[in-house]
Amino acid sequence: MLRYLPQDIKAVKKRDPAARNLLEVWLCYPGVHAIIWHRIAHGLWKMHLKLIAKIISSLTRFFTGIEIHPGAKIGPGFFIDHGMGVIIGETTEIGKNVTLYQGTTLGGTGKETGKRHPTLGDNVVVASGAKVLGPFKVGDRSKIGAGAVVLKEVPPDCTVVGIPGRIVRKNGIPISDDEQENEVCDSNYDAFNKDFEADLDQVHLPDPIMYELEALNHRIKLLEQYIEKNIDDKKENDYENI
Repeated sequence: MLRYLPQDIKAVKKRDPAARNLLEVWLCYPGVHAIIWHRIAHGLWKMHLKLIAKIISSLTRFFTGIEIHPGAKIGPGFFIDHGMGVIIGETTEIGKNVTLYQGTTLGGTGKETGKRHPTLGDNVVVASGAKVLGPFKVGDRSKIGAGAVVLKEVPPDCTVVGIPGRIVRKNGIPISDDEQENEVCDSNYDAFNKDFEADLDQVHLPDPIMYELEALNHRIKLLEQYIEKNIDDKKENDYENI
């Protein structure tokens, strides 16, 4: 049940600059406590001891503020930073080296049965307050921006922002409106690159709404200049006719 524990603790030390040593991580990080108890509850869940697993999950939520359904499948190197308000649904599947920040939700929509929660690939980052809702996949090495609401599949190596979520980068490069509409992201990542580091920057993300407002503002200025010029020309013509 706890074979991934060393990787989980090392992941915190590696990704959180505030973590001074492994002992501090072990004793003081609610995200670590939540994943330890989740792995125990998940083992019991698979042994069909579901009531005990749910009790452990409920107690973990009470003490940590993190709710992970015991049926969720979580890979090694999982890191929940701060953690308060994190919710992970029953059929969620999480790959290796995934990072979640406070207030994130990996949830379902409606009352459908079966697979109803998202699947996160390897090295995915979900920033503060983001919601990923539905039975689709977020591709490897993708990033979900703070406050985003993701309702559709995200290809690998993409950055998603906004409500509803829109793909604004692929492989770190801003993409055009047509590419956003098609949501096509071709990865050039070498699958055998062992030195990959998750991009934890949650601030320097493109803002498509700001770009649209800037374009509209520029257009309005051009129209105002055009109108003023036509008015001046008309006044000059009227004066000549007099």
